[in-house]
Amino acid sequence: MLQCSMATQLHYEGSMELKGAVAVVTGGASGIGEAVARGMALQGVKVVIGDMDAKGLERVAGEITSAGGTALFAKCNVTSDEDVANLMDLAIEKFGQLNICVASAGIIKDGLMINPDKETGKIKRAMTTEQFKAVVDVNLVGSFITIREASIRMANNPSWKGLLVPISSVNKEGQTGQMNYASAKAAIALWPKIIVGEFQMKNISNIRCVAIAPGYVGTPMVKGMNQEALGSILKGVHIGRLIEPSEIADLIMFAAKNEAIDATCLEITGGLISNGLAK
Repeated sequence: MLQCSMATQLHYEGSMELKGAVAVVTGGASGIGEAVARGMALQGVKVVIGDMDAKGLERVAGEITSAGGTALFAKCNVTSDEDVANLMDLAIEKFGQLNICVASAGIIKDGLMINPDKETGKIKRAMTTEQFKAVVDVNLVGSFITIREASIRMANNPSWKGLLVPISSVNKEGQTGQMNYASAKAAIALWPKIIVGEFQMKNISNIRCVAIAPGYVGTPMVKGMNQEALGSILKGVHIGRLIEPSEIADLIMFAAKNEAIDATCLEITGGLISNGLAK
């Protein structure tokens, strides 16, 4: 008969108790952020969600509350220092602490850097500086502001167990047509080692950082794309389907509960083998 080890039977000494923990989730009005907020609330986490979509925030928070969870929301532009600081302070003011921060807000403005005309070979379109900056501002700078503001508050309260979760992407490897998006996600994949290294230097021991890098996720936008193109994508995924947002939420909660997961970027791709990546 197989016997479980003591490690699997006992609660990890340094683990975070999800029930009663407090989480801030940006991008919480839809997609991954919504799924993370919902999943955490089901486990007894008190969630505060921020997004630019006020109606979406109200819907998600209302549905979480109706299902017996605890959720607050505030409209938040993650590129605004003031908005993000206010979101963190709302969590602390209402719930007394801050334990988990998931920086899930992001946008996409895809396009080739230069795009020649098929007939003449002359460049007819190019990714604009605005397209590049807009994505970097939200996805990279916005994530930096979010993680920084959460870190300040967690570090100032060393009795709080803290977990920072920036969202990277498998496209950190380099995706054609996404120079802006992939650049931001590649940078974010480096953050956990840098951030935790800085914490180690300054004896900040209560905060961990774990980035999550999803593959193709079954958000409404992806599920609604051209089905032929989607089928082509799924041929390169070992499990043959999209990753469900709830599976990403599960991975984040697992990382929250397991203190040994730290200073790393975790991929959740379903075994993505081919991604149309530039070689």
